Amino acid sequence: QVHLVESGGGLVQSGGSLRLSCGVSGVSSHTLSRYLMAWFRQAPGKERRFVASISWLGHMSSYHDSVKGRFTISRDVAWNRFYLQMDSLEPEDTAVYYCAAGEVMGSFSTNGYDYWGQGTQVTVSS
Repeated sequence: QVHLVESGGGLVQSGGSLRLSCGVSGVSSHTLSRYLMAWFRQAPGKERRFVASISWLGHMSSYHDSVKGRFTISRDVAWNRFYLQMDSLEPEDTAVYYCAAGEVMGSFSTNGYDYWGQGTQVTVSS
């Protein structure tokens, strides 16, 4: 059972930066090598949407067009954590951010992920 815990959300002004972190536990490194790790976000009244993903082995990553060039996903296999560095934040980035893990490589849908964190609020003021 993969257990995910996010941290790092908060309030920031437009143009600022935040780094989200997701701790991974409950699974061996060997098993994690099969997994795709991702960040999704959900704004009030909207569906949960894909932001970025990275394979645990680090050989593939993907970004939603709306965050390309501003957000960077990375992972630290030694510490069993993965991150979302968010730069040039805009009010439209305001949402609850969730980290997720699943075994479906290349998935952009919530259906492709079996494990979810509890979510962390990111608020960008104009």
